[in-house]
Amino acid sequence: MFSIKKMALVAAMMLATHASFAQDPAKTLRIVPQADLKILDPIWTTAFVTRNHGYMIYDTLFGVDANGKIQPQMIDKYSVAADGKSWTFTLRKGLAFSDGKAVTSDDVITSVKRWAQRDNLGQKMMLALDKFEAVDASTFRMTFQQPFGMVLEALAKPSTNPPFIMPRHVAETPADKQIDDTTGSGPYIFKKDEYRPGEKVVYIKNPKYVPRSEEPSGTAGAKRVYVDRVEWIILKDAQTQTNALINGEVDMIEWAPAEQYATLKANPKISLESQLPKGSVALHLNHLIPPFNNPKIAQAAFMAINQEALMKAQLVSKDLYNTCTSIYPCGSAYASDKTGYFTGKPQFAEAKKLLKEAGYDGTPVVLMWPTDFAQLNKYPPVLAALLQQAGFKVDLQSMDWPTLVSRRAMKSPVAQGGWNAFITAWGIADTMNPLFFASLTGSGEKGWFGWATDDKLEQLKAQFLATMGEPERKQLAEQIQLENFAGGIVGPIGEYKPLTAYRKGVVSGVVTAPVNVFWNLKKN
Repeated sequence: MFSIKKMALVAAMMLATHASFAQDPAKTLRIVPQADLKILDPIWTTAFVTRNHGYMIYDTLFGVDANGKIQPQMIDKYSVAADGKSWTFTLRKGLAFSDGKAVTSDDVITSVKRWAQRDNLGQKMMLALDKFEAVDASTFRMTFQQPFGMVLEALAKPSTNPPFIMPRHVAETPADKQIDDTTGSGPYIFKKDEYRPGEKVVYIKNPKYVPRSEEPSGTAGAKRVYVDRVEWIILKDAQTQTNALINGEVDMIEWAPAEQYATLKANPKISLESQLPKGSVALHLNHLIPPFNNPKIAQAAFMAINQEALMKAQLVSKDLYNTCTSIYPCGSAYASDKTGYFTGKPQFAEAKKLLKEAGYDGTPVVLMWPTDFAQLNKYPPVLAALLQQAGFKVDLQSMDWPTLVSRRAMKSPVAQGGWNAFITAWGIADTMNPLFFASLTGSGEKGWFGWATDDKLEQLKAQFLATMGEPERKQLAEQIQLENFAGGIVGPIGEYKPLTAYRKGVVSGVVTAPVNVFWNLKKN
């Protein structure tokens, strides 16, 4: 006989099943996102899953098309004064937030100011500004003390962090505090009442959103929505993700798990597509507390890196990765093989020598390990073994990815919940330019997680910003790379080829972009 408790459980399951069938399956797209979504503020964090959430519910002033060209998005027209100091922008007609209120210049100014407090390029742009003012409800002007060469690049920044436009009352939230209102300016509405962290995230079509007339291209053009509902189904295990896709329980996996690559590739019902260009993986150290506040000890950690071993452990197939010692994407405009001591191959004897010179006392290094994140969870155990061979003691601490994303913002000593090291992935949109690269900062506690202080690095970046000639910029980018290795700031591990997996003949309209985007998708 059923107990009352069991009967209640069965009844709840039946209600849940009924609710799911109430949704038209042809108008509901189910996607497995790259990670669980627990932080909803895409300005507060650089986590990709939160950035992608941002693209669902917010729009940007400018976008970047598939050819890398900057295009107006929320902007209708703009002009630049002859002296290059004054920029005037006019918003498109009919722009509205998901609550129906019109998007105004005040909303834009407040949003950009909040974004700029968290973004490296944004900080430099605001320092150069003299005035940022509303001309009228739909026109605003930026006046600089001297010409600023990357205005459009800043406003079109596609990743870490994009300058998403929010209502003024939301954007007035202090930049170091997470927003709690998800009223957006983009193609979808976040269903807060159906949000179940660890289980499901739901978005519905935003009827107030007016797409551009151009065809979708990158983060630019028309952001059309052809389904009524998008569900992000949180599945953390690679095998479970693959089974769900093959069985038709989900329609798409944003990042196909590498360990299931051969299975997915062999299935005639599944398409594998490169929605994104290649990305990179890097080691990041906490320079605010011992031992990596000593550059020699940070360098010793980089000397422990074995790119081939790390990339093979995570990605298995050579189809999916390559080694690369440059901090910029290999083959890109600023890529350089001038990396100083860094080779991407282990140098254990040299590392031990540096540790001895620096007086490393054997205190364990806390390496954070996101065990639930299928795209990153194989790297940390391999790195821990490499660091030990280089002379470090390592405390490998397991946690889920959202916990890591929250914990990396903590500046406390290790004994009070702090950390020493973690590994994360970047897209080409993040690393192709030293001023886009969020973690490439030497501005101390004003910078990205890790908080390195390196005045020379910041001076070189300022020179890069002020220089317009590409040969000079390339030379400066190379100097920035060498200074990065001297300070032990970004430790390259290699490059990966991300693949999106979806049901062939069921899903169509995937947009190639510098980041994962989920508009223009159709379900047949």
